[in-house]
Amino acid sequence: MKAWKTLLAGLLAASGAAHAQGTQLTVYTALETDQLRAYQEGFKKAHPEIELKWVRDSTGVITAKLIAEKANPQADVIWGVAASSLALFGQQGMLEPYAPANLGAISPQYRDKKNPPAWWGMDVYGATICFNTVEAKKRNIPLPTSWHDLTQPAFKGQIVMPNPASSGTGYFDVVAWLQLWGDDGGKGGGWKYMDALHENVAQYTHSGSKPCNMAAQGEYVAGISFEYRAHSTKAKGAPIELVFPKEGLGWDLEGLAIHKGTKKLDAAKKLADWASSKDAMVLYGKNFAITAMPGVAPKLANIPDDYESRLVKMDFDQSAANRERILAEWSKRYDAKSEPKK
Repeated sequence: MKAWKTLLAGLLAASGAAHAQGTQLTVYTALETDQLRAYQEGFKKAHPEIELKWVRDSTGVITAKLIAEKANPQADVIWGVAASSLALFGQQGMLEPYAPANLGAISPQYRDKKNPPAWWGMDVYGATICFNTVEAKKRNIPLPTSWHDLTQPAFKGQIVMPNPASSGTGYFDVVAWLQLWGDDGGKGGGWKYMDALHENVAQYTHSGSKPCNMAAQGEYVAGISFEYRAHSTKAKGAPIELVFPKEGLGWDLEGLAIHKGTKKLDAAKKLADWASSKDAMVLYGKNFAITAMPGVAPKLANIPDDYESRLVKMDFDQSAANRERILAEWSKRYDAKSEPKK
């Protein structure tokens, strides 16, 4: 009898271990590290039986990693990665279509057009210039109001921006400029603008947050970044003004998708259902002025009321399809000023 009880206890322990292992989801993300904890804790309250194992890096690095692992996927869910990257994964057949429980409440422009969708959005993040007013006064540099203002001689060596190959923020800037002023295979006005901007750029960083951080610390006067990092940095007391250039703002969505072939599909669907809920959207709205579920995000300080109307029209499928060509052209022209990779 004792031996039988020992055997039963062993089987139950093994079963429990297998169950625990079966509810661990590997989540690939480009979310900011200061957002991860709140989102994880929110999900854990709803589903304490599911553990999240995060694999985090910048958008460009996570995108490259997922594509490299395409034949042998390691991720179960992709959460908090740019929609332009999710569209690329969808084109390569890497995503498991799924309509989460709250899909009907998500604005159509902030989700994949297919039914069921391969991905859907959480929140919008758009271009913002972090402008250090203290350093600008020392150098007699005027507050910019447009993208073209950054090409003026006063900004020589005083601008940092993200490398579009590494950063989703950098990529949507480039796509927006090409859309505003033309691409034409490297000959259009968008490229001419970037040629002029390049003359004033001191460095291209591998993070969308870093240019704002550098401007806030006074290393440079202007850091091309995105509104979440700009808003949160100014809220901490940094001497920066948030500039939203009048020609229009590049932007992207953070979104969620289930990786095709995951062996934990039921758990992945539970995460998708929660991540599309109003409870989750309220958390996103603490960081971003626009959530994919309208009417949820509160008014954020220093973000203009007409912010959403300033966003340029983006076609994520087209952005994904042209990504390789655009990045190759950009790297050929400007990569010499990129910060060294770690």
